[in-house]
Amino acid sequence: MTTPNNYAALDAWIDQHFDEEVRFLQALVRVPTDTPPGNNAPHAERTAELLTEFGYTAEKHAVPAADVQAYGMESITNLIVRRPYGSGGTTIALNAHGDVVPPGEGWTHDPYGAEIVDGAMYGRATAVSKSDFASFTFAVRALEAVAKPARGAVELHFTYDEEFGGELGPGWLLQKGLTKPDLMIAAGFSYEVVTAHNGCLQMEVTVHGKMAHAAVPHTGVDALQGAVHILNALYAQNGEYTRITSNVAGIKHPYLNVGRIEGGTNTNVVPGKVTFKLDRRMIPEENPVEVEAAIRRIIEQAAGERAGISVEIKRLLLANAMTPLAGNKPLVDAIQKHAHTVIGEPLPAVGTPLYTDVRLYVERGIPGVIYGAGPRTVLESHAKRADERLQLEDLRRATKVIARTLSDLLA
Repeated sequence: MTTPNNYAALDAWIDQHFDEEVRFLQALVRVPTDTPPGNNAPHAERTAELLTEFGYTAEKHAVPAADVQAYGMESITNLIVRRPYGSGGTTIALNAHGDVVPPGEGWTHDPYGAEIVDGAMYGRATAVSKSDFASFTFAVRALEAVAKPARGAVELHFTYDEEFGGELGPGWLLQKGLTKPDLMIAAGFSYEVVTAHNGCLQMEVTVHGKMAHAAVPHTGVDALQGAVHILNALYAQNGEYTRITSNVAGIKHPYLNVGRIEGGTNTNVVPGKVTFKLDRRMIPEENPVEVEAAIRRIIEQAAGERAGISVEIKRLLLANAMTPLAGNKPLVDAIQKHAHTVIGEPLPAVGTPLYTDVRLYVERGIPGVIYGAGPRTVLESHAKRADERLQLEDLRRATKVIARTLSDLLA
């Protein structure tokens, strides 16, 4: 069993190397991984290069280019770092994703500058989830320097397909038989351990009308007006969804969002085609097949109410909800125990309305939880918004919690 003296020594090692950990994270943030377009292989190469400085060898698993391009991205190279300590024992995977949405507008800091201001690092992916490339790597380094486990193993999984659903990230590694850990921890935030999350259905809807000159609009069929009618029908469902509540703490109810709309050719042309992409979050209690069928019925019914309008509906993503496996208790207990000590407050085990690629491990019977470096809420982190930032003390604390947890589980 790990002793209090060992916990203190782990903490001290992390404090002594914390400036190095911060520089490591800065180097990762400074290599863009905007997805789309999803050219993420260069970041994997840079990560592997940085890891060699610690004596770590990163296996580079490049997903075939044809598969990546058919998926809508440009390049994916997933990394596995294997750290075996001896026969028997538990293999624990630590997974963080390097791909991230583009910066967007409104930044007051360079999104790739990794500037530090008043104890916070600013930049795209500082909070989600390049921070946990750093927390996981330095937790393992502390573990090996101080606890020196004699059995079991740790694997670092640094992957590049969370934003598109994970199928070519962890899903690809698992499907190819490249890894099969006993337990796993995925990138998350510091003040809660997440044991469940929403599912997500993403669909692309193309609304067809008939193009015409704006001077004679009656000769065409306005696809945008048709799309608006469909969108109103879809958004009306959000009122109904508030009545469908989840029993999982931290998750409330389903909801629907339309995040992208394209169409038309010019301002003086009646648009003949409009495309939009929707995101429907599903609580763990919902049946994904029934949800998708209901969405399709709403779209088709609304389209049928507008003469000359037809629709094509394409599923882009169906990510199942994550539900807890009984085997995750040792992870939850250890993280809660050490977070209480390090952070100084109880840590709840909750669900989250996000969806993640952790579900891909859980679906294969590998118990997992979500925990890592970050604030109390997604809102505080500015993830997917301007001026994403990470409080460096959260990085320090999370690294300690993870190192202590690994020490317990591998003792």
